Amino acid sequence: MEIIDVQKKSDGLNVTLRAVPMGADWCVAITGGEIPHLGAVALGVPRPSLQDSGRTSATVSVLTLTGHKEDEIARPAAYFLASRLKTPVVVSCGIHNDQIEPGTIRRFVELVQEGLNELALACGRLQG
Repeated sequence: MEIIDVQKKSDGLNVTLRAVPMGADWCVAITGGEIPHLGAVALGVPRPSLQDSGRTSATVSVLTLTGHKEDEIARPAAYFLASRLKTPVVVSCGIHNDQIEPGTIRRFVELVQEGLNELALACGRLQG
């Protein structure tokens, strides 16, 4: 079993994406900021697109801890990875910075998306 780690850093911010293969499926943890934790979990299940059956889309279910907002990262990450890899993907996410400002939140989201692009390529190579 090969674990894939992707780290992204910019302007003093950091995120880590770790993917663990589970048979043909993937379990992905996204952490970062000052205190990694569990804020939300999303399950992406691939399916044919409702608009174009030749494309793969995904259905995503989310659980969010009360008071946390990581569902806004976990949901699109699970959708992106399940659609791209065409296999079920679980994404757990916990990113925390005290007194975070909107611009910092946007930068974390950008770093996660950059990491997801790299992660999808690496996972796809392992899938064959």
